[in-house]
Amino acid sequence: MSFIQWDEKYSVGVKELDSQHKQLVTILGDLYDAMQAQKTNEVLGKILNQLVGYTKAHFATEERLMAQYGYPNLAAQKREHEAFTKKVIDFKESFDSDRTSLSVSLTSFVKDWLFSHIAGTDKKYGAFFNSKGLS
Repeated sequence: MSFIQWDEKYSVGVKELDSQHKQLVTILGDLYDAMQAQKTNEVLGKILNQLVGYTKAHFATEERLMAQYGYPNLAAQKREHEAFTKKVIDFKESFDSDRTSLSVSLTSFVKDWLFSHIAGTDKKYGAFFNSKGLS
């Protein structure tokens, strides 16, 4: 069994966002697998860059749709996104500056945050978007 797997119970009912959530799960799984296989720091750094970049792109998509459709909890979502992005960037900067190994704490943090955010905060916008005709 892999470290992290997508489960349809996390679906928010919006195809584009579910697809992006699945991609985040895949990138996190790739990072964990590379750590377990003791890949080089160069490989780990590339995957971590991918995680940071894709996370930013995903949050931008969510926030754009929320603004476009007038989602009432946009400000709260933005705060959660900013806090998470800062934490992941801090991990990345620490990795880059120290060239130290990434630990399971990073992948566990991202996994826990991602699934609790999707299952809690993101699930709330699914019905809202669906009511606006977005699916």
